[in-house]
Amino acid sequence: MGTLNRTELDRLERRELQLTILAAAFVLVQAAGLAMFMYPLVFLRPVGNKWTLRVAFFGFCALTLLFVGYLLERQRTVRKLKEQILAELERNVTLQHQASVDLLQTMPDQNHFWDRLTMEYRRAMTMQKTLSILLVKAKPAGASAKEVSRLTAAKENDGSSEAWSDAAKAMSRKLRPTDSIYRLATDTFALVLPETDVLNAKRVAVRLQEELQSVRAKHNVSFDITAHNYPEHVKSEHELEDIVKSLLLEQDEFTPVPVPAAKSKDFA
Repeated sequence: MGTLNRTELDRLERRELQLTILAAAFVLVQAAGLAMFMYPLVFLRPVGNKWTLRVAFFGFCALTLLFVGYLLERQRTVRKLKEQILAELERNVTLQHQASVDLLQTMPDQNHFWDRLTMEYRRAMTMQKTLSILLVKAKPAGASAKEVSRLTAAKENDGSSEAWSDAAKAMSRKLRPTDSIYRLATDTFALVLPETDVLNAKRVAVRLQEELQSVRAKHNVSFDITAHNYPEHVKSEHELEDIVKSLLLEQDEFTPVPVPAAKSKDFA
């Protein structure tokens, strides 16, 4: 949903008020001038029935005042409608924000990711299958490394960003039922793709970038997606874990999460 420019809206409202005052002043000046020309013919030198002329004169004055009152009432109505529209928009924004909060809070976190990674790795090793993970890192579009670090630090407590919620929903639409997505940090996601080789993982990354274009345009963020595959790129689960940890350690808000130490490379 598009957003309204409050400054532009206030400027339009001021212009509407100015035009209303100008129109009311113009009507009053014109009516007063006409009434001054009518006054001698109605009260000093009436021609014909003086009561008919006087009724017409006072009726003209009353209509003038009613028209000015209509202009002012119209301005008041427009202002009230504007306030109602803004209140409705604020309510919709609040609902969208709450929906984003709920989505991000219900997403699996690092603890679930480590458990799933362990399970999928052991399954891939036992059944001699492939396993790929995609690491998605968001950053402000066009920002330098220093600016990225500063903006990331400013958002480290922002766990309910609409941008991350939109990104999570966009990526979820491209996943298979066997795939899973996790939120590792404020602006970092991980996707576990069982039985996916390097070529297919890169194809998934391309599809994700296409799906994230709308998020990129809406929130002015870009996404770096890296693919890592077992056994093409790594030979053990610990190597996969080290890759993920190295990315997370770059985040100022990253808090180390204990990973189960009792893992066997020779699981059968």
